[in-house]
Amino acid sequence: MTAKVEQRTYEDVVAWLKDHGFGLIEAPGAQTRVFLKKYNCSAAIQKTDDGGGKIFAYPGYMIGSEISKLVNRGYQQFLKTTKSEVAATADHLKALQQFSEEMKEALGTPSLYNESLGTVSESYEYDRIKDRDQPEVDRPKRPWETVKVKAATAAKKTQA
Repeated sequence: MTAKVEQRTYEDVVAWLKDHGFGLIEAPGAQTRVFLKKYNCSAAIQKTDDGGGKIFAYPGYMIGSEISKLVNRGYQQFLKTTKSEVAATADHLKALQQFSEEMKEALGTPSLYNESLGTVSESYEYDRIKDRDQPEVDRPKRPWETVKVKAATAAKKTQA
């Protein structure tokens, strides 16, 4: 059984966000778009044609003055900007999840089960599958492959 989602107008969304401690900044040159900030996270929403609100720029943790993109590499999540990349800590991820959940509540959009369990990354870049679409001779050597070669070379030196 699905729950009905309350549709809110853009003005209602903006009022809800202000009432719940979000900092709002009007986007330059756009009357129908605002940037949100809370918990050192930021996102942007815009007015839809039917008068509601929708996400324009997905939530990210602020690194300097830039909204980062959450990247999952399988072994670690990172906050990536155009200038830097920082390992995401538990505090970063908790802030992002709290921000995202409150923003969805304001917009009246459903909170999906898998998203409610934790932070969902914008991209997944697993090192073990990267470049697998290339021919084997063109693939870069993986760290575990170079370690095997070094270990074999070291073993041959100790035997001699």
